[in-house]
Amino acid sequence: MILGIETSCDETAAAVVDPAGRVVSNVVASQKVHELYHGVVPEIASREHVKVLPPVVRKALEEAGVGLHEVKGIAVTAGPGLVGALLVGVTTAKGLALGLARPFLGVNHLEGHVLSPFLEDPDLAPPVLVLVASGGHTLLVRVDALDRLQIVGRTRDDAAGEAFDKVSVLLGRGYPGGATIERLAAEGDPNAFAFPRAWLEEGSFDFSFSGIKTAVRLAVDRDPARREEPAARDVAASFQAAMIEVLVEKTIRAALGVGVPAVAVAGGVAANRTLRRAFEEACRESRLRLVVPRLEYCGDNAAMIAWAGKLRLDRGERSDFDLDADANLPLGAMPNRAPRRSKRARPPRRRPAGPRSSRGSSRGR
Repeated sequence: MILGIETSCDETAAAVVDPAGRVVSNVVASQKVHELYHGVVPEIASREHVKVLPPVVRKALEEAGVGLHEVKGIAVTAGPGLVGALLVGVTTAKGLALGLARPFLGVNHLEGHVLSPFLEDPDLAPPVLVLVASGGHTLLVRVDALDRLQIVGRTRDDAAGEAFDKVSVLLGRGYPGGATIERLAAEGDPNAFAFPRAWLEEGSFDFSFSGIKTAVRLAVDRDPARREEPAARDVAASFQAAMIEVLVEKTIRAALGVGVPAVAVAGGVAANRTLRRAFEEACRESRLRLVVPRLEYCGDNAAMIAWAGKLRLDRGERSDFDLDADANLPLGAMPNRAPRRSKRARPPRRRPAGPRSSRGSSRGR
């Protein structure tokens, strides 16, 4: 049994994966307190993880029907994410691994998202192009093997989920905004506002969502009544339509461009039902296979971390106990394996001849 721990942002999660790679428990506790601040407050997130992680781990073990002594390895998100939040999970994993004398492994959070469609569909085989669209990341990743990932496109500014959250706040609907915008958009006119689509330079598979966020802000600033229904429904529908068009078309173009037979969508934005339907239609027209994980595997969760960790633990990979959290860990880099800048050695300081001053003799060098 592999225990997975995820604390990269504002979801406290633990999961257990059995030796065959099946998820036998997956517990997620969401931090509602951030709704008051219209975004995640890092210090508060860290404190909530400290408070909630122990009972979440206990519940994951109870639901799996296993005791802590039956855990054979521990996988934990070590980056990217909020450094304080990550440290809570990493420190907990180290303590459990030391106490149980079990191996543990720091997992790249983005790798967990990229591989989550394979957890959902065991028949899915590389090569696959995976769109990761979440509150913190938007990436297009070519998966040639489960341990060979190549980024072919990324956002140059805001992440897709971040744009949904910010527009929700602009409309006075609070944080988080993905589900709220989808509900509003269901009763709105997607053609009411001509919000911009950023296609960037020809042949680019990158994304940019800061322009559409600004366009929505200008639209509601020009007419504050657009923050209220029914106009807010049209704003939400037009915004969502623009976002989905860019996400779907860029992904299909990239899939055809890099020559893969299948597309997968992961991350919290993949929970959007309108986005899923748009992908189904586009993939059908382009004769591409589509895989989208079930909702519980779309947002941040520990099942994807446990499974990604199991794959690496099975290959004999381990993390040392000097593992540190890495807030900016890029996809393709494993924790504590990225090149680090070495400190330049300083030449020894020459001391003047004669007696040392009292100040010099009282201070360490």
